[in-house]
Amino acid sequence: MAGVQVRNAEATKERILEAAMVEFSTYGIAGARVDRIAKAAGCNKNLIYIYFENKETLFTTVLSHYLVPAYDDLAFTPDDLGGYAGRVFDFSMAHPALMRLLAWFSLEQKTNSPSERSSSHASKVLALSQARVAGHVGGGFPPEFLLTVVMTLATAWTAANPFGLSLEPEAIQNSGMLKRHITAAVRLIANAQDTPD
Repeated sequence: MAGVQVRNAEATKERILEAAMVEFSTYGIAGARVDRIAKAAGCNKNLIYIYFENKETLFTTVLSHYLVPAYDDLAFTPDDLGGYAGRVFDFSMAHPALMRLLAWFSLEQKTNSPSERSSSHASKVLALSQARVAGHVGGGFPPEFLLTVVMTLATAWTAANPFGLSLEPEAIQNSGMLKRHITAAVRLIANAQDTPD
């Protein structure tokens, strides 16, 4: 009997996370309503507070829940940043709701970044530093800056970025060419040896 209750609780939590993803990616943290999430998940609103404490914790949990698979699926290749940028581009195009969620997170900054996101970023910076020492990455830019540039270019035509879709929306019609341009640009930047002071 206890096993059934655990499975039911896990299934309910999963339904809540799915409903919360839709709600938060549409309305952000401030505009999201717990009662709408509960209705969409088919559960009592109080259950959400029991499982997740408050709306901000639920948002952080949703963000973490959907980002962790990205960290697992998107192998970071510091010696081929162009290839990595291409994979991030493909992922971001395939997951528009997650990109909207990241945009809301950036705009509202009411919650702390999920620990997985921070540790993933730190490990990538370390890997880039090591690749730079080994000569696989040019020394033109600091690793932290380089990683930010890669992520910005790779997600430029998503809701997480205010420029690509608003200034050049037609570019997404030829996503293959756009991906090639992004990967080529990242390779040029990654291989830069010197930058002006």
